[in-house]
Amino acid sequence: MKYRFFASAFVVSSIALAASASAHHQITAKFDPQRSISLSGVVTKLDWLNPHVHVFMDVAQGAESVNWAVELESPIDLEQAGWNRESLRPGDEVRVEGIAARDGSRQVWGESLALSATGRPVFDTVGSGPTASATNRPVPRWPDGQPRLGPEPGESGYWANPSSTALVESGVGVEVDAHGLLANIEDAPRVAPLQPWALGLYEARQRTFLASDPMFLYCLPQGGPRQFQVPYGIQFVEERVRERVFVLLGAGNRNFRIIYTDGREQVGAIGGDDDNPLYFGRAVAEWDGDTFVVDTIGFNERFWLTNGGLPHTEDLHLVERLTRTDFDTLHYEVTIDDPGAYTRPWTAEWTLKWIAGEETPIYYCQDNRP
Repeated sequence: MKYRFFASAFVVSSIALAASASAHHQITAKFDPQRSISLSGVVTKLDWLNPHVHVFMDVAQGAESVNWAVELESPIDLEQAGWNRESLRPGDEVRVEGIAARDGSRQVWGESLALSATGRPVFDTVGSGPTASATNRPVPRWPDGQPRLGPEPGESGYWANPSSTALVESGVGVEVDAHGLLANIEDAPRVAPLQPWALGLYEARQRTFLASDPMFLYCLPQGGPRQFQVPYGIQFVEERVRERVFVLLGAGNRNFRIIYTDGREQVGAIGGDDDNPLYFGRAVAEWDGDTFVVDTIGFNERFWLTNGGLPHTEDLHLVERLTRTDFDTLHYEVTIDDPGAYTRPWTAEWTLKWIAGEETPIYYCQDNRP
């Protein structure tokens, strides 16, 4: 087994210190909440790019001026809050309130940014996420009576706004933020039945504020249950003729996962991927009444299966149960069986809400610069 620990720090995001369901990752990996900072200066450049918007500004320092970088939320979240790339222009005089970078560099996480002349706020908040639908419509079904996981013909929509964005064993009450960061590190042994080595690794990731997250360091895919807890949601495309279901991910790099319903073995294609372990594993599924039951093995160890950094090994075996309980609600339950990292199988569950009439936002882990 290969147990990998990524030690580099990466820029982390949330427009406010309080975590929200739409936040991406823990900002305290790079910025220190105990070091408040105020800056006044002139905007020199605006980078309206994923994963985060940056405002560059010249700040007077004695007889000279120095350039600072103000980091904000992603363009998607700012646009949902009513801002756009025209909300601020080079030459604007602004005042920024935020927190300073841990390494002492001229970087700040912007909690608020306002025009100096008028005090008009710019980029001081983000939306609460996409607006979920609320209808009394019945569960949409195929002609044979099976529930549809995706939209009905002629309609569009996707699943988002998970009721939980952290993976914790069902029935366990611990305080954890939207990024999976524990309020009390002493609660780590209660989150899941971790083996000693896995508990040590989990605690190390927590103590470094999740800075080693490979999704945000290297844009690696978010395999396992994490894909049902990240911002920007998921879409299902059901190809019933070819007996497969595509899971299209709105976050990361718009990756996709394939779930086969044709009864095939969970092995790779000879001459193709053979039996190499994968980010999304090898998934086969069948319907149990109105519940779509997905069995997945064959994972590699290079990704985090959860926002909070719970470890796993190549022995990971997932059984996911997806039930569309009504038109607007998808219940997700996962049983995690990994004898390499846990002392017994364990289960977690949450719900997602239907975002009607929309497609997943266009988001990439890192936009290409012009």
